[in-house]
Amino acid sequence: MSDKTRPTVVKALPFWLQTSLVGFVLIHVASTVFPFAVGVSVKSLMLCVALYVLRMWGITAGYHRYFAHRAYKTSRWFQFVLACVGASSLQKGPLWWAGLHRMHHRWSDTPRDIHSPRQRGFLYSHVGWITSPDHDGTDLALIPDFARYAELRWIDRFHWVPFAVLTAVCFAIDGARGVVWGAGVSTVLGWHGTFFINSLAHVWGSRRYETTDTSRNNPVLALITLGEGWHNNHHHYMNSAKQGFFWWEVDVSYYTLCALAWVGVVRDLRRPPAHVLRDKLVGAAGFASSKLSGARASAELKLIEARTAVGQAVENAGERFNEARAAVGTAASEARTSLENAASEARVVMGNAVDNVTLAAETRLTEARDAVESAVESASQAVDSTASAKN
Repeated sequence: MSDKTRPTVVKALPFWLQTSLVGFVLIHVASTVFPFAVGVSVKSLMLCVALYVLRMWGITAGYHRYFAHRAYKTSRWFQFVLACVGASSLQKGPLWWAGLHRMHHRWSDTPRDIHSPRQRGFLYSHVGWITSPDHDGTDLALIPDFARYAELRWIDRFHWVPFAVLTAVCFAIDGARGVVWGAGVSTVLGWHGTFFINSLAHVWGSRRYETTDTSRNNPVLALITLGEGWHNNHHHYMNSAKQGFFWWEVDVSYYTLCALAWVGVVRDLRRPPAHVLRDKLVGAAGFASSKLSGARASAELKLIEARTAVGQAVENAGERFNEARAAVGTAASEARTSLENAASEARVVMGNAVDNVTLAAETRLTEARDAVESAVESASQAVDSTASAKN
């Protein structure tokens, strides 16, 4: 069963009568009206700015990164200093604040989230949750690791004491003007700077990582909250002391923690590992899918083009084959005709040659016959002459 460090405000009272809301409204009114009454000086403005930065650091580096997320380690005495500086911002005790913040991360942007703009509206996520009686008591079961320290339980119960001390210091420095500007205006500015992370950082900014909530990175909020504006980074890897994951993301709280680590006041600052910086990037799946779709479409286009080119080449080859076949047929026909013509011419030439040879032979034969007959006739006459002479 959950243990409460102080009783929950009676729920039967009207909301506007609750102590947290009354104090919240009164300080707002006083910080709006009294600056005109007391005026302003360089000292009061410097006091306002200095206490804004100091107490914002107490919330960001102390309440948030140390008590809620254990993003680094330190000694027992310095964790009490962190608790006191954070409590002086008048945002209740460290155990109460850190315990509810752990719930926020566990149930972020679900119906069980105590300050989700999506679930409860912008105004409630900004100021309603811290003034509501529904969250007035500290549930030690949410933060057992720090609830074992008696001094932290004490400061959680009497969280107004550091603010009272701070108010007295402001009066000692610059009188009533110091109280108005140092304890009043500075506190109100610190409240809304912090509360913007719960409200505005879930509706305004960019998203680098695919988280299950609506957290966003906002460089403007990062400047006014000393680095808390890198809220999407934080929800992606909540246990890092460094919320500005990259060098261009200004994170003053982390720089101061590095300085404290250098002098040995804090140690073991946790940073996001390399795989965390690359993991679950917004649009990575869609980008990869679009690239894959683009590659597929390009490949299909190339395939269609290749198919068309192959078809065209086949068609051209068919045409060339037909042309070659036609050319071969024509050449063969022409060769056959030429051969037939040559054969005919040869036949004619040969016929003429045979006729000429035959005619010549017949002429020679006739001449030879005539010569033989003439010789026989001459021989016959000679015989006759010889015979006549003998007679």
